Amino acid sequence: MAPTAPATERVLHNYFRSSSAYRVRIALNLKGLPYDYVPVHLTRNGGEQFAPAFLQKNPHGLVPVLNDQGNEIHQSMAILEYLEEAYPETPLLPSDVGDRAYVRQLAMLIACEMHPINNLRVLKYLTGTLGLDDAAKTAWIHHWLGLGLTGLEAELSASARRGQFCFGDTPTLADCCLVPQVFNAKRFAVDLAPYPTVTAIVDACEAVPAFQQAHPSRQPDAE
Repeated sequence: MAPTAPATERVLHNYFRSSSAYRVRIALNLKGLPYDYVPVHLTRNGGEQFAPAFLQKNPHGLVPVLNDQGNEIHQSMAILEYLEEAYPETPLLPSDVGDRAYVRQLAMLIACEMHPINNLRVLKYLTGTLGLDDAAKTAWIHHWLGLGLTGLEAELSASARRGQFCFGDTPTLADCCLVPQVFNAKRFAVDLAPYPTVTAIVDACEAVPAFQQAHPSRQPDAE
């Protein structure tokens, strides 16, 4: 179960299986920041993210939303950057400006290019409005995840910056984004054999308690 703290200090509104929320949970855990866990079920009752009370927090109807001592922020990458600036004691970005750009490059590739195409609302549009069947939906998911993972594998396997993790031997924002994306790939039965570097990094991450505690199966609203 996620750590807890008084709601007036730090609250994370999230869904156990949301990739965006998952990456924020990892970052909070790596930085040792306790938080109240407030579940927002994305499919129950038409989606709790569309309830008026939640839309006041994020009019886009998306998780996560972090409230940290009065600062209310949505969009996971903005939250990660906020945490890095507000709590720099355990950095998730390297000190060198070029290295920081490289880590952001990897993180943004996942968060901006890979994840949105296979997000819940996109998949619901494919099967609902466009009328695709499950086989076509699965083919869509496999195509876009495969394209992104192929590029990541090539980039990471050739990188002199890579260590045990995406950058060196300490987790960074890139690892916070990579692990949830590979979790999704496993959910949808994507063959990970062509991506040995990616899977080795994920294995290293999953040996770290902060990643283990953030896993969807460990959350209070897990199903």
